[in-house]
Amino acid sequence: MTDALDLDALWEDFHRVVNMTSQELADWLRVRDADERTEPLPEEAGTPTGKHVLAILQKRRTDLTEDDLRVMRKVVDTVTSEADLENEPEPERTEEDTRRRHRLMTLGHDPLKATR
Repeated sequence: MTDALDLDALWEDFHRVVNMTSQELADWLRVRDADERTEPLPEEAGTPTGKHVLAILQKRRTDLTEDDLRVMRKVVDTVTSEADLENEPEPERTEEDTRRRHRLMTLGHDPLKATR
């Protein structure tokens, strides 16, 4: 298990980059998976990582598993490398910006929402 200082730093970093509430993320995962032909059951909506982020948001720090910590590191690394946290929110200009925003929202980060 990660030591207490590393866990505290990871917890803070994760909650800094994940700027969507658990309800906003759950709603987004359901919308993201809905299409004209089919819509999954609400508890089955979303990517595996998106569902894991949602589960982490609903946990206390003391209940985190090693798998949770791995996903948290992945989310922090991905959002930090793909998002401009200092200059958000910035409007979408291109289709690629929209795809990037949607990809980040699946991880719980909405670039158009001011960071905490």
